[in-house]
Amino acid sequence: MRQSSSPAAPVAATPAYSERLGLPWWAWPIGLALAGLLAAELWMGATGVRAWLPFVLLLPAAAATLWWLGRIRVAVRDGELRVDDARLPVRHVADAVPLDAAGRREVLGVGADPLAFVVQRPWVGGAVQVVLDDPDDPTPFWVVSSRRPVELAAALLAARDAA
Repeated sequence: MRQSSSPAAPVAATPAYSERLGLPWWAWPIGLALAGLLAAELWMGATGVRAWLPFVLLLPAAAATLWWLGRIRVAVRDGELRVDDARLPVRHVADAVPLDAAGRREVLGVGADPLAFVVQRPWVGGAVQVVLDDPDDPTPFWVVSSRRPVELAAALLAARDAA
């Protein structure tokens, strides 16, 4: 058996990025308090089923709604930008521009492109504008909310360059 004297080529690992666009902590007590207030309004001192049914229905419904609002995940892995169910191969990324709150407002404001793919959460200040280079896709760019837009943009560009 003959062994090669040349070392194996190093495998470049694509940098992974992952974040969940969850609600801020203070939204949970406010949302649950509003649900409790609504349940108390529906109860209004009644007896029997009307005494407990609003609380049993509204409080879990409020918790489920708050969880649902913060379920979106943003990730860069396996050569793709993944935003919830949407997938974008990084080979179609021309540029990734981190945006602060003012930049996001400008990109999504009056002159916004109606063909853009937008996943925006108002409680997240930053975002990343991902400019596309795919002649078969009419979408000019994606705008994705991110708490760490500089890191997301860097991970996207590094994954694109590694591909």
